[in-house]
Amino acid sequence: QVQLVESGGGLVQAGGSLRLSCAASGRTFSYFVAGWFRQAPGKEREFVAAISLSGGGTYFADSVKDRFTISRDNAKNMLYLQMDSLSPEDTAVYYCAADRMPPLRTVAGPYKWEVGNWGQGTQVTVST
Repeated sequence: QVQLVESGGGLVQAGGSLRLSCAASGRTFSYFVAGWFRQAPGKEREFVAAISLSGGGTYFADSVKDRFTISRDNAKNMLYLQMDSLSPEDTAVYYCAADRMPPLRTVAGPYKWEVGNWGQGTQVTVST
């Protein structure tokens, strides 16, 4: 499997930006689809974004698709999530994730992604 360690979380004002990073180790990172989930207090963990093996394909939850950008650097075993125009509703613990299979969705439905590898999470807090 692959080990994942997130960094870059913190406190930011509404409208601001933050970039999360995820360092991967263990198995070859480029063999895995990689992405992010988040979990807000009292809510279930939800899919945020994912990126294909080479980085040529991306997947976004509807709630973030016009504000967040996902990228990866396979040479450095790194995954990134650039978050812009943040709002208090984005406050959550953000988890890095990786799996051999990509997210799936039904027509107009939310993405579903069964993930086998998780990071420990990093807190993102957006203040008003």
